[in-house]
Amino acid sequence: MTQDGHGVSDFELPAEWTGPLAHAVFDQGTMLLAAVDADLRIVATNASAEHFPRTPMGRGDDMRAVFTALGLDHLVSALEGALSPVVPALRWWQLLTARAANGKPLHLGLGILRVERVAGRTLGLLVTMNDTTELVRAESRFDVVREAARSIGASLDVAETAQQLADLVVPRLADLAAVHLAETVLLGEEPGVDPTSGYTPEVRAGVAHTSEAWPAALAQVGERLPAPPDIPEIRAMESGATLLIPRLAVLPADAVDASVVPESAHSLLAVPLFARGHVLGSVQLWRTDRREPFDEGDARLLEEIASRAALSVDNARRYTRERSLALALQRSLLPEEGADEPAAETFAAYVPTSSSAGIGGDWYDMIPLSSLRLAFVLGDVAGHGLQASATMGRLRTAVQALADMDLPPDELLTHVDDLVQRFPNRSGAAADVAGATCLYAEYDPVTSRCRIASAGHPPPAVLGPDGRARFVELEAGPPLGVGGMPFEIAEIDLAPGSVLVLYSDGLISGSDHDLAAGMRRLLDRLEHCDLGRRDLGKVGRELLDAEAGARDDDTTLLLARVRPLPDRDSVLWELPADPEQVARARELTAAQLAAWDLDHLVFTTELVVSELVTNAIRYGEHGPVAVRLVRGRDVLICEVSDPSNTQPRLRRARSTDEGGRGLFLVAQLTRRWGSRYQQSGKTIWAEQETSPATDVWDLD
Repeated sequence: MTQDGHGVSDFELPAEWTGPLAHAVFDQGTMLLAAVDADLRIVATNASAEHFPRTPMGRGDDMRAVFTALGLDHLVSALEGALSPVVPALRWWQLLTARAANGKPLHLGLGILRVERVAGRTLGLLVTMNDTTELVRAESRFDVVREAARSIGASLDVAETAQQLADLVVPRLADLAAVHLAETVLLGEEPGVDPTSGYTPEVRAGVAHTSEAWPAALAQVGERLPAPPDIPEIRAMESGATLLIPRLAVLPADAVDASVVPESAHSLLAVPLFARGHVLGSVQLWRTDRREPFDEGDARLLEEIASRAALSVDNARRYTRERSLALALQRSLLPEEGADEPAAETFAAYVPTSSSAGIGGDWYDMIPLSSLRLAFVLGDVAGHGLQASATMGRLRTAVQALADMDLPPDELLTHVDDLVQRFPNRSGAAADVAGATCLYAEYDPVTSRCRIASAGHPPPAVLGPDGRARFVELEAGPPLGVGGMPFEIAEIDLAPGSVLVLYSDGLISGSDHDLAAGMRRLLDRLEHCDLGRRDLGKVGRELLDAEAGARDDDTTLLLARVRPLPDRDSVLWELPADPEQVARARELTAAQLAAWDLDHLVFTTELVVSELVTNAIRYGEHGPVAVRLVRGRDVLICEVSDPSNTQPRLRRARSTDEGGRGLFLVAQLTRRWGSRYQQSGKTIWAEQETSPATDVWDLD
């Protein structure tokens, strides 16, 4: 061998090497070799059924016929051209997909080299074939498994996970595929056997087909499947075994259901979805256009994919169950969506996020207060899941209890803030809900005034009767649980027909998470939805659906169309702190009830007013006494205010006591009573039903 500056220029094999080397090359069984003469007849080959079963050829065969049998007709011209002395010695080398004698794909590394004598005369060709079918198949299966790990389980939705599995195996492994899941799995529960039929009811949860449309004759997604045939193969699969039927023709006719098995299917492969001790369902594959049947290699590959998919389905099932429990708890702790109170018509709704974060801690409430007043509450607990829902329930209960004490909005939030700081976390040390927000609004229909305080919550919006929307100028305090900072009250007048809009940040966050832009969008939608005249429920649903696909947080909305009380339904008198004014208060009360056609309440109301005014004059620090009567839709409220902050106390007087029976009489004569405090002084109120049938009372 000699070399020049351009590489190998001459090659000469020692004579003693020629025979042994040729035998050594042709005796190896890793690469198929065929020596072909100038007529393309095989003169020598190491092809044998033992080492090369998929590429049969023998001495004397025409290489062109061999290429044709392998499905390489298009390479016959390249084979013939290689005999020409004008082409390079290394004629051709390429990885090809051929066809084996059994019709299955065959992957080959094919090489064609020209063999020449020293004088330049062509002796023939040396054809090499390297069967890479198993290597390519292994790489393909690895790619499928890798794709399964990447794509299946990205969603925590059971049905979506089933569809991901069906889409993965078609067309990689099958022409049609269907994923069947137990009905209870779709609901988040473990699979269970129907006691009447003895089998687990299943639903077709996901399908895939090489054509665009799933055949109409087959069961569609969401449809319940008929009971499977009682044959050993099916019973084995229900216990976790793989079902491989290379030729469906071997099954009896009554074992093939036309709504389950495609009409043109000739081969079936079904693998159960087994995870954590339960068979959740199965994935079933059919081949129709593809001629080769399923084999053991396909079964092993599908088993590996199914094992991964089953864990993803079970994770999604567990998430669905936890989400359902949290949502059920959340909804059980919330009031009805719509309410029709004397002070306002309301609509409220909670929409959970569909993201994997889980159910949040949003809540809303409409709390009737004394004297026809109404409180609107909307809050948001940090975090997600059952813990957030449970914490929300605790906060809502606390707000309701404090609202029943008629505390001003700022004092109420201060008490809630103190309570949150005392909430223990799982370690028992500090609050685990720091960051919860709350908005508390108190509306008085008699004065048309609304007092609002915020603990880190976005300001409410007001849509006036003129159709213009604006946000309330409100100084928001810190979120609940932070402590150390006061809360401020904003007071606004609401014109008749105005709509107060309370919302959580999920309504305004949007896909861009720009709260300022979201607030501008909200104002624009409010001004274009004709909220002043349309049904609150319909408008509320439209507002919630406006950006439903772009939100990744829970959303809560509360709409309240206020109803100020007409001036004719309330009256206020200010009286000096003189015992002689008690009779005057009774006279004024009787005259007003007569004007309202409530004569049947005169005796009871006179007694209530007399007792309350007497107490106000006796304990009111010599200040003026205010008496107010308010007529509601089915209630009469008597209010007596005085400058004192003394807490009224109900007690049962002894038979020898000369006093102490006033509040006891009031409590017996009225439906309910209570007191509330202003910046100076207090108001004691009592309610009576206006129906004549209620004017029956018993002091025993």
